[in-house]
Amino acid sequence: MSSRLDPLVAGYRRDHELVDPPLDFPAYRGTILRHPNRPLVPISDTLSDVTGPALGEDRVGELDFDLTTGFVGEPQGQRIVVHGRVLDGNGRPVSESLVEVWQANAAGRYRHKVDNHPAPLDPNFTGAGRCLTDVEGRYRFVTVRPGAYPWGNHFNAWRPAHIHFSLFGRAFAQRLVTQMYFPGDELLPLDPIYNSVRDPGDRERLICDFDLDATVPDRALGYRFDIVLRGREQTSFDAVGE
Repeated sequence: MSSRLDPLVAGYRRDHELVDPPLDFPAYRGTILRHPNRPLVPISDTLSDVTGPALGEDRVGELDFDLTTGFVGEPQGQRIVVHGRVLDGNGRPVSESLVEVWQANAAGRYRHKVDNHPAPLDPNFTGAGRCLTDVEGRYRFVTVRPGAYPWGNHFNAWRPAHIHFSLFGRAFAQRLVTQMYFPGDELLPLDPIYNSVRDPGDRERLICDFDLDATVPDRALGYRFDIVLRGREQTSFDAVGE
């Protein structure tokens, strides 16, 4: 899947089969029925795959990056700022890339009809946001720290706190999906999705860093999460879009 952004990146390239999670990872039960069991069939790109639809500035609202605004009240939970840069394999910024996030609320529940976890919904939090990277490849979101939640993969299974990231290139077909985790989370060693990333260094790069400089006094803690599309420091991407 990571090859979909080839027009945007260059530099040293690692085999995605050594970086991204395997399609079949038995500890993650959802892959048993969802992974391909026949050889993949290559499909050639068409002109529309790489030229449209355009993802321009007019499609992103001025406050779409702030998940804590636009409601009658403020959301519950610890407010955080998540920022970073999107870089290619040579460390160069990738500008005007659409970055989208979605997450559970502070109680560990998604605003989605299939989420029946008996944790409270927050009427002031939808858990979704987006922005475009600037000329330096920078993005920034204001949100709340998501809670852990049970997910039924195995007995007493809980997902660690995480935020889903989706990155678009120059067209809709150029999309990558990954997850960001928080430092010191005791659930990480127990999580099959996190541990489906085979290389320990690659797993560590999915954990954000606390950033005091990005912390807003009396308001929000700051975290930095850089996303690298290729090379030795490549971010692991979700092969099945979970």
